[in-house]
Amino acid sequence: MANQNPSSIPISNPETTQTDQTTGFSAKMIVQKVKTNLVLRSKWAELNGAIGDLGTYIPIVLSLTLSRNLNLGTTLIFTGIYNILTGAIYGVPMPVQPMKSIAAEALKDASFGVPEIMAAGILTGGVLMVLGVTRLMQLVYTLIPISVVRGIQLAQGLSFALTAVKYIRKTQDLPKSKALGERNWLGLDGLILAIVCLCFIVIGNGDKDDDGCESGGDNLGSQKRVEEDGRNRRSRESRVKSVVFSLPSGFIVFVLGVVLAFARRPEMVHEIKFGPSSMEVVKLSKHAWKKGFVKGTIPQLPLSILNSVIGVCKLSKDLFPEKDFSATSLSVSVGLMNLVGSWFGAMPCCHGAGGLAGQYKFGGRSGGCVAILGGAKMVLGLVLGSSLAHILRQFPVGILGVLLLFAGIELASCCRDINSKQDSFVMLVCTTFSLVGSSAALGFLCGMIVYVLLRLRNWTSDKLFPNMGP
Repeated sequence: MANQNPSSIPISNPETTQTDQTTGFSAKMIVQKVKTNLVLRSKWAELNGAIGDLGTYIPIVLSLTLSRNLNLGTTLIFTGIYNILTGAIYGVPMPVQPMKSIAAEALKDASFGVPEIMAAGILTGGVLMVLGVTRLMQLVYTLIPISVVRGIQLAQGLSFALTAVKYIRKTQDLPKSKALGERNWLGLDGLILAIVCLCFIVIGNGDKDDDGCESGGDNLGSQKRVEEDGRNRRSRESRVKSVVFSLPSGFIVFVLGVVLAFARRPEMVHEIKFGPSSMEVVKLSKHAWKKGFVKGTIPQLPLSILNSVIGVCKLSKDLFPEKDFSATSLSVSVGLMNLVGSWFGAMPCCHGAGGLAGQYKFGGRSGGCVAILGGAKMVLGLVLGSSLAHILRQFPVGILGVLLLFAGIELASCCRDINSKQDSFVMLVCTTFSLVGSSAALGFLCGMIVYVLLRLRNWTSDKLFPNMGP
């Protein structure tokens, strides 16, 4: 048809004019959708939500920067771009997190350096890209039962929470991922500081719903007079609650941590160098490809598929039922991020259910939340580069633990929609094996086996005893 090939039609043709108008309208719709996705629902709440993912982001990136010479400036720039793009595309606080299995292998094995890390990221991204383009990921999403997904999310949330408690209770050597001993009560990274920050976030990030302080005042005349007598008092209390609950508690705690980082070691000001880090293509040998695939890609793939794609897709539907995300889109998104950034030394990254839960917990509701975070990362990457590591190294680890704790609890609480006994059993089996084996793949396998066995048992019972229903 003519309107399917506008380039072959004369300009004077009315169908061409209509197509041009349609194209322009579509472009306007895209621009409008992006603007809508980036609109901040509440400036303070979205700003607060932007830091909800830093409890996992900072320890991993900082550890690899100090122990494996990861290019922090390049990582900040690329992940900042990813944050802005995903916020504009999805319209929710879609997180961008380091790939945890690859990071864990790099921290454990001294010979697993930057080339191996990048090779693992490229290969993982390539596999996810293929699964997304061929729509196989959507098939996987459809086949995996919700009880198994909730088991993985519960395990990940509890893992975050347990790590957070370790950060709060014990002093840490983040580059070596080791606990050094009990944390002192006093000091600029003391236990009392962490407890105060924890209490402050609990108070400031509590239930923000005002359950009808003025309801029922129009039913009876006596009730009206009583409510009129107390109206001013309730109004003052309501304003106080509104101010307290609107405080960006997480953001305030994070800023406090930055101030304390300088207070702990003021001389680090002289170590900061302005300007972006040098960016170059990483040279990958045959050995790096092989080792990256065996020790990085293979253990990372189950976690990326389950937590970064399937888990995020399920969780986003829970938190934002009006949105519709496909596993195909998320798989392609993760694939593209790593097929681009990993060549230049940016840490392999993915989306994560824990990051989404954390940003939602702290108030993130729109794509503007992560766009703020992305803009901040880009500015820091361009202005400070890898010298930012000097500041992050002095950041109070106890405060990082507090931020991570809330992200973990929010993710773990997603399992509250599992009501049946059978689904709860499958979920807990999946969670148990994930935590004990420290492997999402093991938990997934055990959960799926138990799920299939229970379905077979139910099917067999229905066949053998068809009339034994209630």
